Amino acid sequence: MSARSVIVRLLEPTCKRHPKIKTLLKLTDTWVDSWRNTVATRIPQVIKPEPRSLFVAITAQCNLRCKGCHYGRGFMAGEQLELPVVRELLNDAKARGFEKVRLYGGEPLLHKDLAKMVEHATGLGLNIWVTTNGLLLRERADELFAAGLRKVSIGFYGAGAEYDDYVQRPGSFARLEAGLAWVRERYGSQLPICLDWVLMRPTSRPESLRETLAFVERHDTPLCVNLIHYSLPYFSMGVDRELQFAAEDRGAIEWVVEQLAAMKARRPDLITQPRAVLNSIPDWLVKGPQMRVPCDSHRLVWVGADGTVQMCYVTFKLGNLHEKRLGQMLFGPEHMTAARSAFALQCPNCHCGYDNRTLGFRPTRRLYSGR
Repeated sequence: MSARSVIVRLLEPTCKRHPKIKTLLKLTDTWVDSWRNTVATRIPQVIKPEPRSLFVAITAQCNLRCKGCHYGRGFMAGEQLELPVVRELLNDAKARGFEKVRLYGGEPLLHKDLAKMVEHATGLGLNIWVTTNGLLLRERADELFAAGLRKVSIGFYGAGAEYDDYVQRPGSFARLEAGLAWVRERYGSQLPICLDWVLMRPTSRPESLRETLAFVERHDTPLCVNLIHYSLPYFSMGVDRELQFAAEDRGAIEWVVEQLAAMKARRPDLITQPRAVLNSIPDWLVKGPQMRVPCDSHRLVWVGADGTVQMCYVTFKLGNLHEKRLGQMLFGPEHMTAARSAFALQCPNCHCGYDNRTLGFRPTRRLYSGR
């Protein structure tokens, strides 16, 4: 466990009581990261594996058929992690100093043992959240809350008919909104919910964005901007690249950023990313792999529903949970090489974690903060 992880755990109770202290510490962390990342561009040895977040796809099953996703079909079809495997994984994560755990899928609410996984993680003192499409939220919210879940993020792909068209299941949006409203009424601020909104060509249309922002305000649910992918193994760009942006779409993307920035100025609690991150979005989407910003995936471990363990969503495989424990895969020569290779973008160079990468690299932080 790193010295930073020990300090974070010691200060966690204080940060919960005093949010301003938490904000200050986060800013300090980002500042330290930016200097270290700048040094690392000249001295790669500065970068070492420092896993803080564990992202676990507990099942590949899903009750939707999203146009941009192959989970449960062409990707890991039929695969699922069993409870004993996840418990052992969480034990190792705790022992190795991980701070955050995200359980998702596929659709995690389809896993019968999800509440037991949440209970085990919270019992270990891990900061856990679940990412879901929200269709089963009303049915499972009570048991998950009782298990200790205190944070949910919902994949969001537009509003109304547009949402149903993307997920290819009529009536899904109405079910999602009803479930969200029910949870809001029942638990209020005790169970924070945010929207992982995917910015893609369809959701960048003016009417689509207006409906999305109206939804955000109607349910008082913060929005986190995710960018449409081009390198994830389970991702599809849609028929004739209908989901993906091209260079000629820059104007439309910039308009979206202006609207998001306007809402953040009016309701800062409803847009999670800082203005500098919003300013960077057009370049991330248009430049794609040519956006050469150091990657921070040396702080991540991703686990697939078949037990695959990687340092990121896309590549840098470390092993499989069905062959050896997580603790045996970490901090060795292979992990060290992967960490430095990822930082140097010796990979497909996706835009996962684009927000932290933008703020954690001094040139991009200065560039986009100045706009």
